[in-house]
Amino acid sequence: MAEFDELVKARFGTDGDTSPPAAGEEVLKTILAHRTYRKYSDEPVDEALLELLLACALSAPAKSDLMQFSVIHVSAEDKKSRLAELSNTSWIATAPVVLLFCGDTGRNRSITRARGYDYSQNTLDSFFNAAVDTALVMQNFTIAAEAVGLGCCYVSQVRLHLDEVGELFALPEGVFPVCGLTAGWPGEERDTTYRIPPEVSVHHDVYSSEGLAESMDGYDARRNRQRPTPPEKQMYREHYGEAGNYGWSENTARRLSRPDGLSPLRAFLVKQGFDLA
Repeated sequence: MAEFDELVKARFGTDGDTSPPAAGEEVLKTILAHRTYRKYSDEPVDEALLELLLACALSAPAKSDLMQFSVIHVSAEDKKSRLAELSNTSWIATAPVVLLFCGDTGRNRSITRARGYDYSQNTLDSFFNAAVDTALVMQNFTIAAEAVGLGCCYVSQVRLHLDEVGELFALPEGVFPVCGLTAGWPGEERDTTYRIPPEVSVHHDVYSSEGLAESMDGYDARRNRQRPTPPEKQMYREHYGEAGNYGWSENTARRLSRPDGLSPLRAFLVKQGFDLA
């Protein structure tokens, strides 16, 4: 199907060869055409629509039916401004919709204790399950929002100052921020960002790094043609200088070569009552 071939090519920068789906075309098109939006129009998002999108979000799969997630709708202007400051993310303050997605083992801890039982699954695996459940809820929200024409942006920087964010939203025992999200009607034009090729990230029967260097060289070249990085935007120039061939791989390697500046997650989780054993 030519339309899907074009969407796949726009996503990966390589020719696609897709088969027409029997159903669900519009959902697949929405997912393939995903873009990140940080600027929004002044048009508000209707509360009834937001409730519907949240219902879609909360319909995500949940490990063992435990539903270890919570979503905080941040609508108070002072809280939006403070979260923007704590996250060093200016557009949070003006975004029509601001959500904080949290892993939440606290609710089930309270339910367990209220029924006279000991909560005996305060483990690293429980933390991991809550984080995964929350990510699934967030992705469901994004797909639903984009399906109706909204634009979204994930904001991991909400973890920049975890203690302050925890206090700002009165997060109790067992609750931790996973990611923020802003949404609204798009106020900018955005293109589709190339993803790394499937032959690098999809494995068959066993994990394999065969051909990684060659595949990434090709990806870097395609992405650099699509969206070249000017010298002044190269990361950590003061440490590593200016690279003549600055692609995604060089940018990623530089990014990961230095601490990210986020608050120590383990210390915050321990404060929130996690054993992580």
